[in-house]
Amino acid sequence: MNQTDLPEILPVFPLPGALLLPRSRLPLHLFEPRYLAMLEDALKTPHRLIGMIQPNEVPGRDGTGLHTIGCAGRVTQFSETEDGRYMITLTGVSRYRISEEVDGFPPYRRARVSWVGFDRDLGPTDVDTCFDRPGFLRLLSRYFAARELQTDWDTLKEADDELLINSLSMMLGFEPEDKQALLEAPSLSTRRETLMTLIEYALRGGNGEEIMQ
Repeated sequence: MNQTDLPEILPVFPLPGALLLPRSRLPLHLFEPRYLAMLEDALKTPHRLIGMIQPNEVPGRDGTGLHTIGCAGRVTQFSETEDGRYMITLTGVSRYRISEEVDGFPPYRRARVSWVGFDRDLGPTDVDTCFDRPGFLRLLSRYFAARELQTDWDTLKEADDELLINSLSMMLGFEPEDKQALLEAPSLSTRRETLMTLIEYALRGGNGEEIMQ
């Protein structure tokens, strides 16, 4: 797939703290009627894309502003529950930049978008050539211990660079603005550096003091 295959108008799903990255998977639970309509319409298109986006504090057309940059994901799995809700999985395709919101009849929000500048998202798996994995895992171990979190360390040690860094960026409990910074990182190395900064900041309790462990 290349950028010319991607649509100019995209349904957008504002969801605070939900981060989708290219080649990563994001499970979602849809139950609001407008987002069920969005899913139904997306499934009728050849690309099946939904644009994840972070709200921001600047008021928008419906009272909620949107960040400029989001990530579009293809609906790759979906299942309906007995009460009419849907469990879906989006697989990240490419980031995009909102040019303007589009008026129309659908109950969900849509935007005219540009894919320019995100060619890397459609390419092969990214590699972090400066990645000190042992040092990163030591830092992560301190963070997990401080938060009393559990994980499969063998899987983390074996995961490739992009899967490890992107999965942690998506899963760890950072603030929405921090998630946006991770999304906008221009390279995997930059995202890893941002991720480490956020982890170190969290370990200091956000005030420069180390959390007791």
